[in-house]
Amino acid sequence: MAMATLGNTDKQAALKLRAAQRALELVESGMTVGLGSGSTATIWIKLLGEKVRDHGLKIRAIASSEDSERLGKSYGIPFVNFDECRSLDLTIDGADEVAPGLALIKGGGGKLLREKIVASASKRFVVVADESKQVEKLGRFPLPVEVIPMATPLVSDSLRELGFTPTIRVNRDGTRYITDEGNLILDCSGLLIEDPSGIAAKIDSMVGVVEHGLFLDMADLALIAGEQQVIERSS
Repeated sequence: MAMATLGNTDKQAALKLRAAQRALELVESGMTVGLGSGSTATIWIKLLGEKVRDHGLKIRAIASSEDSERLGKSYGIPFVNFDECRSLDLTIDGADEVAPGLALIKGGGGKLLREKIVASASKRFVVVADESKQVEKLGRFPLPVEVIPMATPLVSDSLRELGFTPTIRVNRDGTRYITDEGNLILDCSGLLIEDPSGIAAKIDSMVGVVEHGLFLDMADLALIAGEQQVIERSS
């Protein structure tokens, strides 16, 4: 079926698959690989797992979420930790927004802390996304900020002073979303980010903030899947 005739959901899934397939070409036997999280990264992990299970690809991996590690193990991917391995050859992960200079917002899935740890330990950090994630300025997607529960009211006030409207993330049943590390997430909307580095520095200075979803000067390459081709954007 031609992509032009697909519905929006099917089209986006097809684009994610295309980006993930291109990212798979970057993996070489013997690598230690970082596995991201989210919908596009999940597709990539399945493709990678099939190469390990069915074609004898030899890699080791560290995952940015328990879900990603569980999925990888189901295909027989061997996992290590940072006690055993201090750096990764390649990490593939998705993004919620990709702006010029490969400035990113990540954390829509709630795994931003571990995602940033894994990305920071990577010799090459590659983002996979479909073309809908490209923006000129970050901020239409709410910026996730992970906070210590006790500090949530104080951090919320500080974020409002920057121009954000912070909202505590909740699950579908109305309970508060709890991160893998036992923290809360504030989803910060209402502000197009003109100066990502400046905003990141201000959020970093707030006592009680664990991490935020601004990933700046981290990505080396973005693989953006469009209808005709996968576009490569470098930092």
